[in-house]
Amino acid sequence: MAGNNGLLVALETLRRQLDHDLFPLAIGDVASHRRALTELRGQLDDYLLPRVAAMDAPLLAVVGGSTGAGKSTLVNSLASADVTEPGVLRPTTLAPTLVANPADEAWFTRQKVLPGLARTTGGGRGEPGTLRIVTAATVPPGLALLDAPDIDSVVTANREIAAQLLAAADLWLFVTTAARYADEVPWGFLRSARERSTALAVVLDRVPPEALQPVRAHLNRLLEENGLAGTPLFSVPEVVLSEENGRLPEAAVRAVHDWLAAIAADAHARAEVVRRTLSGALESITLRVPALADEAERQRAGLADLRLSVESAYGTAMATFDDGIRDGSLLRGEVLARWQDFIGTGDFMRTLESRIGWLRERLVSAFTGRPAPDAQLRVALETGVEALIRSAADAAAERALEAWSGMPAGRDVIERAGAVSAGRLGRASATLPERAAAAVRAWQGYVLELVAKEGAERRTTARLASFSVNGAGLLLMLMVFASTGGLTGIEVGIAGGTSVLSQKLLEAVFGDQAVRTLTQAAREDLQDRVRAVLDEEAARFTSLLEGVGPPEDMSENLRQAARAVQKHRGQIDVPPADAPVDAVVDAPVDAALDTP
Repeated sequence: MAGNNGLLVALETLRRQLDHDLFPLAIGDVASHRRALTELRGQLDDYLLPRVAAMDAPLLAVVGGSTGAGKSTLVNSLASADVTEPGVLRPTTLAPTLVANPADEAWFTRQKVLPGLARTTGGGRGEPGTLRIVTAATVPPGLALLDAPDIDSVVTANREIAAQLLAAADLWLFVTTAARYADEVPWGFLRSARERSTALAVVLDRVPPEALQPVRAHLNRLLEENGLAGTPLFSVPEVVLSEENGRLPEAAVRAVHDWLAAIAADAHARAEVVRRTLSGALESITLRVPALADEAERQRAGLADLRLSVESAYGTAMATFDDGIRDGSLLRGEVLARWQDFIGTGDFMRTLESRIGWLRERLVSAFTGRPAPDAQLRVALETGVEALIRSAADAAAERALEAWSGMPAGRDVIERAGAVSAGRLGRASATLPERAAAAVRAWQGYVLELVAKEGAERRTTARLASFSVNGAGLLLMLMVFASTGGLTGIEVGIAGGTSVLSQKLLEAVFGDQAVRTLTQAAREDLQDRVRAVLDEEAARFTSLLEGVGPPEDMSENLRQAARAVQKHRGQIDVPPADAPVDAVVDAPVDAALDTP
């Protein structure tokens, strides 16, 4: 084992990487990718890890095949004991049965091989999802036979466990019949065995004497056409059993029995079979893992697309809000009415230059004598900005949900979130009005602090006092919405006059450069606060993606693990690729029995 330590570590490292959910989203042919991942995990757990850890462990020969091929009868006949229960009902084999020599029982009961299957012993068929272990002294030491469920069973779980067992086999003894040897489903499994270089022998069961030669010739041709030329082929003639669950005559299975016994009796022969299958499995690892890494990258790209669509939707919402505070639309309606109340006139454009002093006096009077108008103006501004935030957030939620609904991965996430959550995603959250109001009030507080601080720093306290901090703060808030784009008719004049008057009055206190600086700071602070609110809204979508998909470095880690396995493959001494399994032992490749 010392020589295999590097390989074992590489396989263990790879297995840990595969614990992640690599394919959570419906991207590409995700069903086949998930299936491939499950199969790879299973092969590592069920075969590669235990086999590399114990190269001299007993040989596991899995007897598999189609429904009604006679697998259980063959196993009983090879073991010369009733270890499994054949019958006429389908599916017959509900739980796999493993028969081993008593000397090898401990290896299989310790759950080294097929660790995911609970062990049972004793009589009966065993429960689905368990591995029933039976011992028989007639089975030679160093070899175990495993009766697998049908590969074409009508029960999905049976088909899945059959595939799992075949992937865990050192040697696959495939059983078919003269009537069903050309069926497509078995050939899919045979080609898989070829691709993984699994040691393989075929048993042609229930062959009528008159059909033996043509059927064998045709089957040999099919093996050759499917890249399996040289596969040992055994024939079992059609016989009448003395009872329903009877065993085949010893002579009928002698060729198969002797071939297996010869391998079991020769440690070198067993090792060669193991190394052949192990090498093929390792080779398939180095091919399959990079392919899974590529698909994992597609998953990450799909997740990135989902996040990008949310960023785009809420980025557009932020742009809409920016346009809304710049195009002058906030300076109409209620805000205009409250502004006129605040100033005391709506006809200030004609007399702006000549009557700044008079307007200043009216402004002072408004604050000292009538406090209500400034409060109403502030509330009107607050309400207008809040409405703009809510409108932008609603539109963004609708766009984001629509974008996700147009992508398979997005639909997958939405479906997993549930119908109620999906319905809520399409509009702004219930808490948005409260958070938007808080953000606007906090911004107004910031503007007042900004004005107060600027007044103190520039020694303009006396001039500022003539307006009050509140009054100057309101003027600065109006300056944030200084553009008149989007307004028409008299509104342009009124809104424009509002911003110009605000600017003139503020410049009289702070100076023109300071006003520009204050306006920019106030606008940027408002944008930052609104952006934070919209980010919270976007998080309703992106939070559904947290923890979904493989880690960022997963694909590269998988490729590195595959390269490590490839690097240490040389630790396994493998016979030449063109040497058939029967060349390992002195047994015929094409053994036929014509007599029962």
